[in-house]
Amino acid sequence: MRWASAVSDRTDFDAAFADLISQVRGERGDAPPDLAFVFVSAAFAADAPRLPALLRDALHCRILLGCTAEGVIGGSREVEYQPALALTVAELPGVTLRPFALDAESLPDEDASPQAWHEALGVAPDGAPHFILLVDPFSMPIDALLAGIDYAYPRSITLGGLASAARGPGGNVLLHTTGVRHAGAIGLALEGDLRIDTVVAQGCRPIGRPMRITRCQSNVLMELEGKSPLERVHELAGDLEERDQRLLGQGLFVGIAAGQVLEAAPPEFLIRNLIGVDAERGYFAVGDRLRDGQTVQFHVRDARTSAEDLAALLQGCAVAGGEAASQGALIFACLGRGVHLYGAPNHDSDLIRRHLGPIPIGGFFCNGEIGPVAGATRLHGFTSSIGIFRPGSRISR
Repeated sequence: MRWASAVSDRTDFDAAFADLISQVRGERGDAPPDLAFVFVSAAFAADAPRLPALLRDALHCRILLGCTAEGVIGGSREVEYQPALALTVAELPGVTLRPFALDAESLPDEDASPQAWHEALGVAPDGAPHFILLVDPFSMPIDALLAGIDYAYPRSITLGGLASAARGPGGNVLLHTTGVRHAGAIGLALEGDLRIDTVVAQGCRPIGRPMRITRCQSNVLMELEGKSPLERVHELAGDLEERDQRLLGQGLFVGIAAGQVLEAAPPEFLIRNLIGVDAERGYFAVGDRLRDGQTVQFHVRDARTSAEDLAALLQGCAVAGGEAASQGALIFACLGRGVHLYGAPNHDSDLIRRHLGPIPIGGFFCNGEIGPVAGATRLHGFTSSIGIFRPGSRISR
């Protein structure tokens, strides 16, 4: 298994592409890779449809997956909000690769059998395939897609992200081996001599205490244990230390407990934006559907805790890896991380290399990150969802 990764921030598309190819060939020679991931900044979106043919001609890669994004990651660099191309390639001996593409109309319904999902993806479950997904956020019911894959492939893991270069339907570009799509999802199933360790690191920290929803409607949070959420925030603010009060003033988020909440262990949360406030009634509009009885907790975005969390998770991943050396990594990072959160570039990439060695790293800044938590695949916000690739059959979820 051999990986290589590169990024170019040259402002001319053709010059940036030539730079990428030169860097990758310098790392690994001219042997055709089995797999290539290419991520394209919004500034190059108009040229993105040229990439499948260009990469076939330049590298003779068998399988291609990619998308447009506001920021791209390659080599050891994270390039945000400026013209850039990132390319990561891999030789994967003993690994079978099965690409697929989906649109909303082709998804099996919620009552469909696992067999319907196997047929929709064209992937049999026998070899416990693992999935990489790239999704257009405006045209795909992402929760239904993730739940269906978990249901049909219970021994598998799924990683990925939502394309982030567009502000409305039709603006993103999804790149696959033979062409492009502007809607739906593209993906890749991998099975065989491959181990994937996953890290899902939050960018937010809980404040206050977990509370049960006692009244809600759709995505509107109306009552937490008998009081409006605005009342709960006012109560909370008075008890916070000065630093947390400052963070609260910079933004409030709602964490929704993932999975079953047990007294013996703190819950894991899915971070969701607060998208509106009804000041008169004290209601909050949240960026997800809610239901009565769910456990939620308010969160603030905290660079220091986020960095400590990621470092601890990566250290655990390094220890768990044993003698199986990491060969490459993919990062699906939230747009709210990077320079916005840490004040300097390359934070997550630098941490990965510090704990796992100077491995090739690719990825992009997402409009939502896909990764496993609490035993299920979820759509996250403000996280880095990271896959560490090693040879071998063991899978860490």
